[in-house]
Amino acid sequence: MNWLNSEAFTLFGQHIIWSDMIGNILGLTALALGWRRSLLTWPVQFLSGLVLFTAFYGHLAGSAGKQVVVMVVALYGWWQWNRNKAQGTDGHIAPRFATWQERGAMVAAAAAGTVAVALLFKAYPSLSWDPWPDAYIFVGTVVAMYAQARGMVEFWIAWLLVDAVGVPLNFTNGYAFSGFVYVIYGALVLWGLRDWWLRSRQGTRPALEGAPA
Repeated sequence: MNWLNSEAFTLFGQHIIWSDMIGNILGLTALALGWRRSLLTWPVQFLSGLVLFTAFYGHLAGSAGKQVVVMVVALYGWWQWNRNKAQGTDGHIAPRFATWQERGAMVAAAAAGTVAVALLFKAYPSLSWDPWPDAYIFVGTVVAMYAQARGMVEFWIAWLLVDAVGVPLNFTNGYAFSGFVYVIYGALVLWGLRDWWLRSRQGTRPALEGAPA
């Protein structure tokens, strides 16, 4: 699978490698499917992680390890959406706003996780070239995917916060294709946020687990 790390083409003086291009296109597709609340969002997200894991395994252990976490969360998301897909009036999951307790827990987990992962990256420099921003993006991505798995509207906001760091970081480090994809992510996130926000106000909130229908 060495071809995944070979150059696909050159764009604006930037060398685009196959794994960067394929993985990000799949991630973009997964986000678009998430907007439509399609179950396919999770298999596509898993495949994106698998492509990047295959590309990184053997020489970038930290990056490969992060993709394993992403794939595990993708499996969790598929299980959650498959279990709750009938709770909306249209046969899909019903978007809802997180409770304040859930929001507090996610913010605390994101903050603690970012610090822990950044310190790990600093202790083992081979795992990351830029520990703090890399940790922020990684932990933010996991939190966003978790919120998405639970059908929370706030997952779009989490993606916006990830994009705010991801776009300049990718361009600065020479990953022009990834940076461009993150810009498209931002546009999709805004449209998806609006769609899920409106749907959450249309009486399609899921029933509480264990409560009578």
